[in-house]
Amino acid sequence: MSEQMHREITEIINKSTDKPTIVNENSNFVVITYWWGRGRLNRNTARPCTSFYEDYLKDCNKTMLNLLHTIVTKHKSEEGQDAELDIILEGTKEELDQTENTQPAIFLVGFSIFQLIKKEFAIDLNNANYFAGHSLGEYTALSCSGALSFSDTLKLLRVRGKAMQEAVPKGEGGMIAILGSTTEIIEKIFEENKNNYECYIANDNSNGQIVVSGKLINLDLLIEDLKKRSIKNIKLPVSAPFHCKLMNNATKIMQDEIQKYDFKKLKNTLISNVTAQEVNEISILKELLIKQIESRVRWRESVNLMLEKKITQFIEIGPGKVLSGLIKRIDRKAKVTSINTEDDIKQINLND
Repeated sequence: MSEQMHREITEIINKSTDKPTIVNENSNFVVITYWWGRGRLNRNTARPCTSFYEDYLKDCNKTMLNLLHTIVTKHKSEEGQDAELDIILEGTKEELDQTENTQPAIFLVGFSIFQLIKKEFAIDLNNANYFAGHSLGEYTALSCSGALSFSDTLKLLRVRGKAMQEAVPKGEGGMIAILGSTTEIIEKIFEENKNNYECYIANDNSNGQIVVSGKLINLDLLIEDLKKRSIKNIKLPVSAPFHCKLMNNATKIMQDEIQKYDFKKLKNTLISNVTAQEVNEISILKELLIKQIESRVRWRESVNLMLEKKITQFIEIGPGKVLSGLIKRIDRKAKVTSINTEDDIKQINLND
């Protein structure tokens, strides 16, 4: 870790005098974990915010070095000496944008923040009514809820990322975000043009935000139809058409891989991406994780379910504030806290 980073950490530790927040076990809240698809990780995302975070990341990275040899790589320093460069803290955008690196990296950040909150601030988020995660975030949610060990989650995400990246040849598939429309309208467009092109709703994210996957040639035809209807859309900087049937090869790989791991009983009820319903049974959970590869992420429906269950607070764990923004689009009155820094943790009040 750089000398500058050590100085930043020391400064933060010296300023940290606030007392930890204690959770009321009757608090009505949910923990949500990061959607990795649109907002990419960057080298500043994982900057430690306390001494524990620094130590915890070091411990995590030792595990990653043993398990994921391409995540922590060897590089030449300016002096010509070998130096280990942790992609998560110091990696280039090109390195971080490789799906097989991005998925374990983002999990590491989210999991580390979760443990930091618990161990340094005495806030036990396992008192949450529900855990939920968007796509990759579902694995972070499972690990934080005790269903998967840290090392097993890293292994699974390494395989998942590689399988998803290789499911479609590079440069053949992609994703677009569609703004200001509904799933019903987009599905109608698909039906009317089924003989011309084939695209798939990958994410139903919030009111007015849908993500569609497909082969690039088909997405270009869809974009032309959207323009004719004055429906706004944006091409996303992703390298494959995730969450659709084009991921079938990845599904086959994950179907075999997931069976190798020992899942424990969840401490918290999970809201599934695939069904937007509660899940607690491990056998069902495994089936849903396999189906998730090709299935639509029903995030809008998941949030609506939690709102119907009288959830009053959402806490986002992980890099960025993507999910917080999506939830606010679904219900402007929802209380949403996004945890990215030590100051964010200090603002948590679960007794509201």
